Amino acid sequence: MTQTLSGKVALVTGGSRGIGAAIVRRLAADGADIVFSYGSSTEQAGRMVGEVEALGRRAVAIRADQAVGSEVEGLVKAAHGAFNRLDILVKSAGVFITGVAGDPATDPAALDRQLDINLKAVVGAVRAAIPLLGDGGRIVSIGTAGASHRAAFPGIADYVASKAAVAAYSRGWARDLGARGITVNVVQPGPINTDMAPKEGPVADILKGMSALGRYGEPEDVAAAVAFLVGPEAGYITGATLTVDGGLSL
Repeated sequence: MTQTLSGKVALVTGGSRGIGAAIVRRLAADGADIVFSYGSSTEQAGRMVGEVEALGRRAVAIRADQAVGSEVEGLVKAAHGAFNRLDILVKSAGVFITGVAGDPATDPAALDRQLDINLKAVVGAVRAAIPLLGDGGRIVSIGTAGASHRAAFPGIADYVASKAAVAAYSRGWARDLGARGITVNVVQPGPINTDMAPKEGPVADILKGMSALGRYGEPEDVAAAVAFLVGPEAGYITGATLTVDGGLSL
């Protein structure tokens, strides 16, 4: 594989599992040194560091709670300090918490935490990264398919709103940062086979039936889209959303 990211440093939040881990592997395979955050499992993070180093790249894992603004800011600064540069920021960390409007059984604290992680952490990370990113840098956030125009099931209003807000912010940031050649984009996955949403899960057949391709995607499908957007061939793409959902949102 051509190492199109040789000499670059990437920070990936939520990089020890699922989609985030696939992004870490792909960017490392493309030549980038990696800093990634993780939430709880030091052992899992250590294995990911080993995988990156086996590809011949450097890796640093940093524990950070994405719901705590000071930890998000500290993560970005530590990522820059690890290799004395920062070229790529990928915001992959996220949570999915449901709750039907007006349902007294809904946990408002959990919904608030979802907004903290899915939206406020993205805003905080980008703001912290702007003065540290080199000109021509790349910012990519992981959204969700159809967030800007549909809610496919009851109970997901807070989730899709948090992701739609990230897409709106990204369009605004693309305007703000264009003069520096920094691109800002969103990748919107559909059903992706991870431990949080396995392709044999309880709603898998419904989601497969709703997609044009009739199947789940793999984390590597999302990672490929991210790799394209942070690579040299996507320098004229900014403020865009790239949907990777097998035709779910058609």
